[in-house]
Amino acid sequence: MGWGDPKVTGVLPVALENATKVIGNIVHSGKEYVCVMQLHSEVSEDKLRKVLNEFVGKIYQKPPLRSSVKRTIRVKTIYYIELLEYTGKYALLRIGCEAGTYMRKLCHDVGEVLGVGAHMRELRRTRTGPFKEDETLVTMQQLSEAIYEWRSSGSEKLLRKTILPMEYIVSHMSKIIIRDSAVDSIAHGADLAVPGIVMLHDNIRRGDKVALMTLKGELVALGKALMSSKEIGEVSKGIAVKTIRVVMPPGVYPKKWKTRSKQ
Repeated sequence: MGWGDPKVTGVLPVALENATKVIGNIVHSGKEYVCVMQLHSEVSEDKLRKVLNEFVGKIYQKPPLRSSVKRTIRVKTIYYIELLEYTGKYALLRIGCEAGTYMRKLCHDVGEVLGVGAHMRELRRTRTGPFKEDETLVTMQQLSEAIYEWRSSGSEKLLRKTILPMEYIVSHMSKIIIRDSAVDSIAHGADLAVPGIVMLHDNIRRGDKVALMTLKGELVALGKALMSSKEIGEVSKGIAVKTIRVVMPPGVYPKKWKTRSKQ
């Protein structure tokens, strides 16, 4: 295996039908990787740990030559770097980072600071947004078997284990629960007014992206908060959330809003 051809595996969320409308929300969420970094010369473990700690926080990074984005310097955030194993040549790392951070470039830069050079040997993505390597992760083979069982016997048992509800995509987001009477207007693209809110998370800030949910826990739409949780609690009217992506089709809930009659 050459230096420019590392082995890459791991978590890849795939959406079906209506869920494709919100899968982009995952693309820009935080990631976690387990990475094998190969040093070109040995260094002490203490020195390696010291340099790795220097890369936690805001870093400047220029995408590698083989990338799909413009090669300009960008600021990215590394939330944590854990040194799981170290043999003097290979370092096994667990890294939590902002979306768009290149592990290949991170390994290269760590090697530069160490003064010995390094490259990424293997990479496995263990988390993207709310999806991680746990009981919800399935292989393509398992999905194929579930589809085969459904087609041959009509049983949805395996399918329901391998395909998660669309609402799981927004499980890591702040949520606002809306009244049944407000659902259809939101489904038609209307913004959410304060009277349509039943309850909400108390950590919402202006500008945050939020998920609008029914009382039953169904995803209606994604929106941008125009008020904080505190502001919403202090007023009785006004637009609280600007709807930016409708998920639920109109007509699922009965229409409760009135249209102005033509004169």
